[in-house]
Amino acid sequence: MKAPIPAGTTDAGPIPPVARLLSGPTGIGTNSLRLAQDLALDTALPEPPELPEPPVSEPTLHPSSERIEGLYCPPAVRDDRALADDINERLVEWAEKEVELYPDTDLRDDLVAFDAGRSVVLCHPDAPSIDHLMAAARLLIGENAVDDYFCEAQYGGTADRRGAALAVAQSAIDPAHNTPRYEADWRAGLEAHPALRSMRSAMDYFYALSTPAQAHRFRHDIVNLYLGYNAEGDCINQRRTPSAWEYLVQRQFNSFRPCLTLTDSVGGYELPAHLFAEPAVQRAVALSSNVATLCNDLYSLRKEQASGRFHYSLPTVIAAEEDCSIDEAFQKAIEVHNEIVHLFEEQAAELATMNPLVARFVTGLHNWMTGNHEWHAGNVGTRYATSP
Repeated sequence: MKAPIPAGTTDAGPIPPVARLLSGPTGIGTNSLRLAQDLALDTALPEPPELPEPPVSEPTLHPSSERIEGLYCPPAVRDDRALADDINERLVEWAEKEVELYPDTDLRDDLVAFDAGRSVVLCHPDAPSIDHLMAAARLLIGENAVDDYFCEAQYGGTADRRGAALAVAQSAIDPAHNTPRYEADWRAGLEAHPALRSMRSAMDYFYALSTPAQAHRFRHDIVNLYLGYNAEGDCINQRRTPSAWEYLVQRQFNSFRPCLTLTDSVGGYELPAHLFAEPAVQRAVALSSNVATLCNDLYSLRKEQASGRFHYSLPTVIAAEEDCSIDEAFQKAIEVHNEIVHLFEEQAAELATMNPLVARFVTGLHNWMTGNHEWHAGNVGTRYATSP
């Protein structure tokens, strides 16, 4: 009797790494990525054919891109200004005409300046259509609207009321099931608030291109994000700077993770739930999300300092814990960021041997991480800075 083939191998030997399975970027604005065919996950995986190496070209970076010295992150694989502008225009039309986002303020220019279009173009180079990129962009804007309205003082958000507000915000994507009377009241409540309208609408668009499992995954990640918002609100209420380890725990929840776990949905395929739940895959998701979020900490430090309000980030918690200057803490935070990038790369290399679909997913995580870094670097001088 023939011995069973070990997991992660074929008759020909180990399944080749991601470099063999994914030969470059793709999607709107690129033409060089060719993905191996999706294979049945419950059968032995055949050896994929050798693919010639495509020509490698560096993306055209934003004119103002200015990276933090010493901050390690590979370059983004796709940057398309015209496509980003197209998405931004569509976002403004959606925000103004469909959900009336920020109806009482003149923030159209701020919405454009946020440049969500460039963010999704950079972070999802394998998206097969504008609709897929728009789904990611609407959710990104909706998440920011919830943060603005329920967590930021300039829009009326307060730390002591955010828990109740965020529970209602979760119901915009995770519907309430009540008697008809109270369900009608709930629907009216959603329609009455721009952030809730935005998340409800964005989720409706996402349903059109996701599977039920992918939608459930996103809802789960958003409720974890709101848990992180509440942890931050608690510290702000107490004006307490947490220890570094506690901060990193908070940040793993209060992170970009919901955006990263959309990578297969926006890429036009599905990583099945049983594979997504694998501990090694979850570790890769967490590490890449942490990298993206700590990148934000580093680029946004100067802006937060200039605001004059109580805030904390990885550099500030290190400075408090180690009793060092903010400049020294900034360098230590860079080291933490870089170490987590390397941990992610090690995990991704291991996962690339599982099967082509897992390799494709972790490549999507890598693309989001690198695209997010370039988006931040491209906003230096407008939203961000390169040093404290």
